[in-house]
Amino acid sequence: MPYDTVDRGKIEQMVREFYTIVLKDDILSPIFVKALGDDLTNGKWYEHLNTLYNFWMQMMTGLSPYQGHPFPPHAFLGPLTEEHFERWLKLFHETVYRLFVPEIADKFYKKANILAEQFMDNLGINDEDEDEDY
Repeated sequence: MPYDTVDRGKIEQMVREFYTIVLKDDILSPIFVKALGDDLTNGKWYEHLNTLYNFWMQMMTGLSPYQGHPFPPHAFLGPLTEEHFERWLKLFHETVYRLFVPEIADKFYKKANILAEQFMDNLGINDEDEDEDY
């Protein structure tokens, strides 16, 4: 039965399940493996997952020590494309809608979608499409 509340344990489960799936994905895994390795239990992943737990706690509950800015650590991961963000959002959508009731999954997904849009804007992805509107 999907969760109808959000707490630290449920966020940790969601993040771990999501990145387990990401590491098996042909499009996304090379980026994450290059930056963090292929083992979610190594030191780099441990640090990253803890940051993500805090980030999502802040986004979903407002209760978290997270005070960073999510974009800068991702700025130099290599060439990222719209396809990367679309796949990330698709897998995220599948994960949160499997684990949470629709009202909560909607909130997670809306925040993830905003984050992806901000990252793409910051990386200059789709800038050429915006120019066509003028």
